[in-house]
Amino acid sequence: MIDFHFESEFVLKNKSDYSDWISRIIVSEDFIVGDVDYIFCTDDYLLEINKVYLNHDTYTDIITFDYVSGKVLSGDIFISIERVVENSKIYKESFKRELLRVMSHGVLHLMGYGDKQDEEQEIMRKKEEEKIKMFHVER
Repeated sequence: MIDFHFESEFVLKNKSDYSDWISRIIVSEDFIVGDVDYIFCTDDYLLEINKVYLNHDTYTDIITFDYVSGKVLSGDIFISIERVVENSKIYKESFKRELLRVMSHGVLHLMGYGDKQDEEQEIMRKKEEEKIKMFHVER
């Protein structure tokens, strides 16, 4: 089950469109949909999680907690809406496209895709683009 929670003023419209899209991403990589929770929050909310759980004192756009068991994909994906807005300006992308990128990024992390090394980042970016296109194709 894909579920959405809001710890900021942001509210995702057409939740079923996003839920269906995330489910298709998961299935497209040969995983089974488990319990995936997206928590949309503020910078400060995510900073506190970063400090408490990861010992990092920095802002970030996303933190993913992995509860994957075999091929059943489960996890908590925290997304700072303020970082998504800022990144959309920096990268000259629409807010919606940047949101799709970050949402797909989180679920790709749960599938084992990394982004620490240059080669991993390149693969991650290609996968993000591939998954963003899935949102538009199915609409």
